[in-house]
Amino acid sequence: MATTQLTASSVTVSARSLASFEGLRPSSVQLTSFGLVKLGRLRQNRFRGLVVKASAVVAPKFTSIKPLGDRVLVKVKEAEEKSEGGILLPSTAQSKPQGGEVVAVGEGRTVGKTKVDISIKTGAQVVYSKYAGTEVDFNDAKHLIVKEDDIVGILETDDIKDLKPLNDRVFIKVAEAEEKTAGGLLIAATTKEKPSIGTVIAAGPGPLDEEGNRRPLSITPGSTVLFSKYAGNDFKGKDGSDYIALRASDVMAILS
Repeated sequence: MATTQLTASSVTVSARSLASFEGLRPSSVQLTSFGLVKLGRLRQNRFRGLVVKASAVVAPKFTSIKPLGDRVLVKVKEAEEKSEGGILLPSTAQSKPQGGEVVAVGEGRTVGKTKVDISIKTGAQVVYSKYAGTEVDFNDAKHLIVKEDDIVGILETDDIKDLKPLNDRVFIKVAEAEEKTAGGLLIAATTKEKPSIGTVIAAGPGPLDEEGNRRPLSITPGSTVLFSKYAGNDFKGKDGSDYIALRASDVMAILS
């Protein structure tokens, strides 16, 4: 009988917390000393917790996808296969894309008594939150159905420093890490602490209030700010600088 195996390097499974594979028949599971899981005769309820996520595949007979409400359909940009120096990257080293082209938008949403249209137009190049949305395979290409609020910003050029943030997000150029201690000792690159201070490059138009009106942000471009250390989406600019896009609520203070 055919078996299915999951390597321990990708999934950690304990004998007491095996979780459910949706759609698999309750055949059996055996746990070997080498960390392999084999489908066998264990009951299905022993698998509740382990989730295997895959892209939804749209059959070729469907020729279009129309997102609903405040959702946007994005054709995902392919992962870089080469480094800036032209070196081929193995698949494990290729960074997951965080951007793509908008190919369809929903009809918008209602806030209070106000109908709010989606501000993003088809054809726009956008950057979205790393773990947002639902992946869809359509027309032999990767797509993502994502809510408008999960779109970080619009990229009008091919350089991330020109990102135009949306809604309540701000775009910050991160300050460089200190290379010396207060006593003048050089700090090794591996021990440099990630800075949480930077300069605001651009700010979004602000969030919507309960009546559907924009509330401008109190943070303006040019401000030096202290932000939450693990918030937002990090980017590397063509100039080698570090940038971050995050919500205004993740900015803790303005420095002067």
